[in-house]
Amino acid sequence: MLYMQYRNIGVRLTFLLFAFSVLAVAAGASTYLNVVGPVQATLINNQTVYLGKVGPGESFYVLANPNTTSPNGNYINIAWDTLKASGLPAGWSSQASPLYENPMKMKITVSPNAPYGRYNLSIEAVNVYSGIGNLTFVGQVNVSPNVFALRVSPGSLSAGIGQPSNLYISINNTGISDDPFIISAQGLPAWNLSEEVISLHSTNNRFTYPVFADQPGVYPLNLTVYSASSPLINESYHINFIVKESLLNDYKAVGSGISLSPVVFEPAYAFMSFLAYVYGLAFH
Repeated sequence: MLYMQYRNIGVRLTFLLFAFSVLAVAAGASTYLNVVGPVQATLINNQTVYLGKVGPGESFYVLANPNTTSPNGNYINIAWDTLKASGLPAGWSSQASPLYENPMKMKITVSPNAPYGRYNLSIEAVNVYSGIGNLTFVGQVNVSPNVFALRVSPGSLSAGIGQPSNLYISINNTGISDDPFIISAQGLPAWNLSEEVISLHSTNNRFTYPVFADQPGVYPLNLTVYSASSPLINESYHINFIVKESLLNDYKAVGSGISLSPVVFEPAYAFMSFLAYVYGLAFH
C-alpha cells in the first residue's frame, strides 16, 4: 500500500516536470521583437515599453531587428518585414520602415499642439511571408518641453571692439528626438547670428558660439537654445558682455589727447602718443 502511494506521487511529479518543460519550451519558442532604439527591449505580443520623453512637434525613431523565433522554435533571420504605427492621437503622423530594412527604422512625429502628458502608441511588427502573424506592442512616450538641459560658460565675458569672444554651450539631450537645435543671441547691436546644431538623443555635446560688438559698453546678452521643431522647447541664459577699447584703440585715443590714467603716467602717455603717431604715418 505504501509502495503504491509513493509510486503515485512519483508519477504526479514526473507529470508536473513534463508540463513545466513543455511550458518552458513554448515560452522560449514565442515570437519576439528585439527593439534597439530609442531603448533596448525584447518584447512579446501585447507588451508595453516606455520609450522616453519627446517635445511637442518633434520626431523620433523606433528601431527593431527583423529576426525572431517561430512558435515551433525555428529561428527566422528575416521574419519582420516592416515596422509601423497605428491609431495615433489626432495631429500625430508616422512613416513605416521600408520593406526589409535592417534594422527596421520607423518615424513618429508628435503633434505641435499635443498636450503635455503620457501617451500609449500602438506599434506593429508586420510579417508578410513567414506565416507567423504580426506582433503588436505599446510604446509609451511622455510629451514634455523639458527634453534638454543647457549649460553656458563663462557667465560673463569681455572683449575689444569688433573682437569675437567665445561662449561654450553644452546641450544635454535627455529626450528621444534627434531634431536640430537653434542657438541664437539677442541684445547685441551688431551680432544676431543663429546657428543650427545637432545634439543626438541621450548625448551631451559642447558647441562654440562667438559674439562681438562694434561699440564699447556693457551688453546684457540673452542666449537662447530652442528646438528647430518647436519654439515651445527652449532654454535661455543671461550673460554680461563687456566691450572695451582695445590696446590699439587706446593708442589712438591717447594720440587724440584722451587721458586714460592719472597724471603720474603722463610720460607713458607721451610714448604711447608717439607710437600712435608713427602708426598713423604708416597707414595713412
